[in-house]
Amino acid sequence: MWVKLTAIALAGAAGTLTRYGLSGWAQRLVGGGFPWGTLSVNLGGSLLAGIFWAMAENRISLSGEIRAIVLVGFMGGFTTFSAFMLETSELMRDAQWGWVVGNLLLQNLGGLACFFVGRVAGHGI
Repeated sequence: MWVKLTAIALAGAAGTLTRYGLSGWAQRLVGGGFPWGTLSVNLGGSLLAGIFWAMAENRISLSGEIRAIVLVGFMGGFTTFSAFMLETSELMRDAQWGWVVGNLLLQNLGGLACFFVGRVAGHGI
């Protein structure tokens, strides 16, 4: 168990450092007031998560531990947006359209609302 947790933690650290590097590079490359670095990480992470998931399901046999190390560890450190997209695509695959819309709205609008509530609360502390 400790070996698995250590591997996930190390993969998470690698994902975090990759996010930091890619985000900064993309922002410097494009510049401007739009968060291009974050966009590149979120879109790239979603692409990588989709590729890895498809390969793990159809092409290569991977243990649950390896999937956890890559998807929870590395991808979780790289971007949780990829997990959001993966879970939303699973709902779409199962034709759970109400949950798809709910997930998209709650995650995005709810996240934005919570951020601003947190800002207000933080100023009051």
